[in-house]
Amino acid sequence: MPIVTRFTRYLLCLSFALLFCVSRVSGEDITQWKLPDGAIARFGKGSIEDVVYAPDGTRLAVASSVGIWIYNTETGEELDLFTRHTFSPHSISFSPDGTILADGNWAEVCLWDVETGKNIKTLIADADGYVRSVAYSPDGRTLASASRREVHLWDVVTSENIKILKGHKGSVTSVSFSPDNKVLTSASTDRTIRLWDVATGETIKILNGHTAEVDSVSFSPDGKTLVSGSRDETARLWDTATGENIKTLHHQTWPHTPVRSVSFSPDGKTSASGSLNEVRLWDVATGETIKTLQPGGWIYSVSFSPDGKTLASGSPHEVRLWDIATGENIKTLTGHTPHSNEDALSPDHSIHAVSGGHAVDLFDVTTSKYIKRIWHEDSVFSVSFSPDSKTLVSGGEREVYLWDIGTSENTARLKGHTDNVRSVSFSPDGKVLASGSADNTIRLWDVATNENIKILTGHRDEVSSISFSADSKTLASGSLDGMVHLWNSTTGDTIKTLQHKGRVTSVSFSADNRVLASGSGPEVNLWNAATGENLVTFKGHTSQIDRVWFSPDGKTLHSRGKDNTILLWDLTLYLDSQ
Repeated sequence: MPIVTRFTRYLLCLSFALLFCVSRVSGEDITQWKLPDGAIARFGKGSIEDVVYAPDGTRLAVASSVGIWIYNTETGEELDLFTRHTFSPHSISFSPDGTILADGNWAEVCLWDVETGKNIKTLIADADGYVRSVAYSPDGRTLASASRREVHLWDVVTSENIKILKGHKGSVTSVSFSPDNKVLTSASTDRTIRLWDVATGETIKILNGHTAEVDSVSFSPDGKTLVSGSRDETARLWDTATGENIKTLHHQTWPHTPVRSVSFSPDGKTSASGSLNEVRLWDVATGETIKTLQPGGWIYSVSFSPDGKTLASGSPHEVRLWDIATGENIKTLTGHTPHSNEDALSPDHSIHAVSGGHAVDLFDVTTSKYIKRIWHEDSVFSVSFSPDSKTLVSGGEREVYLWDIGTSENTARLKGHTDNVRSVSFSPDGKVLASGSADNTIRLWDVATNENIKILTGHRDEVSSISFSADSKTLASGSLDGMVHLWNSTTGDTIKTLQHKGRVTSVSFSADNRVLASGSGPEVNLWNAATGENLVTFKGHTSQIDRVWFSPDGKTLHSRGKDNTILLWDLTLYLDSQ
């Protein structure tokens, strides 16, 4: 029988687990903070979803895929980590007195005692969806949570769900209370903003004007103005009394710049909006740009300090603190990581590469220290190393990139694919590079000349994963068409085709070439690579598998799923019979 062990995805200490930079506070190792049972260390602090200042301005809360990190705003040091090792928080909000922090995650709203770091209460908001936004009322008596097409209002004292506000035709992305506690505003993917009467739960006004999803909304301190940010590349100022769109603020610096987050300064004179590679500060009275801050990457969250002197901007991999008066970046909180599309461990086990957005980050495996960042011109969808660990290959939107690890120089760009390159892999002998694409093809490249030597066709959908056998003679490809093809890597001929019930998202050969593992939906399949016989199907994940790989001795199979678990399977029973 297989041995199945569950760990939280971001808390694993495995040879290829995500390894990120680590910082310390006063000699204390944060990799040991609040680990789940059985875990011996934590690598990194996860990708960032939201940032918010505490009411007294001394602390900053950062919601990440690991949990909620609490920072000292003066020193930038980590003070605490709030985590339950289950769902990742999407949105956070402090109570007005700063004693409680609320986080909205997959299906719940969790309330945390800020002083002790303990989870004091959990509110079940939506068992079938996730909470995208939470907000405390200014009097601290009511908490609002946005879930799918509804807004839930909670009595903070009794934990009673006192009202459910319905009317949006799309997911509710952001909620905010007016300063007098009487009005709640909500933004939605249906391109509208609604103003609600908190007492009655009735819609007061529907604000129309955005031409794409509205991601963020916030009241001014006097309650007379509303600011909203949308994927139509604008932020808009609204008169809350009339519902009139007063001003439209355009970023228009980049070809596609959705405005993901907006916020008012405490005096109401300035508004901040976060987009791709920039944060803009706007004069609310004139609608003119005061300053443009350039932190780099997608800006998911902006938050003013209570005294209005500092702005925090959160991108997936870092938080930056800015001096409002000068526009200077006064502090950067690092150790967080971008949303990872793919990751890879170098064959010599010295470097770990993590791809996300338009970059690949390299980390030292021994020390977990950050080494360097390699920037792409386009999005990165896959990454792998050459057998000698000296070259990195990455898959972009239509091209395959080769990089010199030592110099970070782009040594080659291989062109030919017509869609995103979803998987890349060197043959173990280092002579051939394979790339699988959303254009349904696999291309084989001569490593010495960078020439395209073969195009393998036969899949009817995106090629999501490829893997060479250890002897470099066979290439396995998994596709969203539900098929795994085994190819002769020399001739390009199809050797075998393995049928799955669902989309295939990962394939991997055992070190002795005898066994192939594949991940399809929530199942893991083990195949005899020579005969194509399905040896066993492992069931245990509750959602799609995104990675399968063998231990070096081939006796254990690891499978990673989008259910935030890695399962370990004992293969000795099945291998002994082969």
